[in-house]
Amino acid sequence: MSLRLHVPPLRLRLRPQGVLLILCGSALLRIALFSELYLRYVKEGRRPYLVVSGAALIALGLLGLFTRDHGREWDEEEGEGEEDSHVEGEGHDHTRNPRIAWLLTAPALALLLFPPPALGSYSAEREEARVAAQGAGTFPELPAGDPLDLTLGVFASRAEWDTGASLKGRTVRLTGFVTRDDGGAWSVARLRVTCCAADAQALKVEVRGADAPAADTWVKVTGTWHPTGRPGTDAARPVLDAVSVKRTTAPSDPYEKR
Repeated sequence: MSLRLHVPPLRLRLRPQGVLLILCGSALLRIALFSELYLRYVKEGRRPYLVVSGAALIALGLLGLFTRDHGREWDEEEGEGEEDSHVEGEGHDHTRNPRIAWLLTAPALALLLFPPPALGSYSAEREEARVAAQGAGTFPELPAGDPLDLTLGVFASRAEWDTGASLKGRTVRLTGFVTRDDGGAWSVARLRVTCCAADAQALKVEVRGADAPAADTWVKVTGTWHPTGRPGTDAARPVLDAVSVKRTTAPSDPYEKR
């Protein structure tokens, strides 16, 4: 008597594990391959890693959707029907997942349909900027321009640490989003990242002489440096006397880079 091993065929079965991986992978590809939304969370150089990760998650998810029938079927050349009925009688399907497991796919679906926004005024208010060189000193001269476009990091470091007062008499233009404090003052702010949004550091420049737009509004503020104290001391803070405040659209990359 000889026995033959029948390999069960592959079947496509929806499982929450596979669907969850596919949704997460699709969300990564949506923000990194088909748009520039990934710049809300990581630096530009991380894009290839996100694309590869998204493709890998989708591949693993698809692989997880295919399964073979549970168990093995042994047939004898003689008495085949008897053996089949015996195996079928003992078989139980233990591969099904509880229906509640499908709830795990809800956050992944929300991530795919509604990508989280970039960090904004709430994050900036939790961390005051202290961006500077190792200590007070004379900074190089600023380039020509009127107004001169500066990053918030450059303006703040010169306002706090430049003993040569290179900002004096210069009209500068800063771009960022609006933050407001409980005392009525407001600032133009930006977040600086080293790798991704998780290590973001807030940069803020107080604006004086102009009414505050709504929080999180992106603006271009033109004005002049307002000295507040001797560079290198706690009294030296980045403050701008505004000449004009104009609303603008948020840039595709909302963060400043180191």
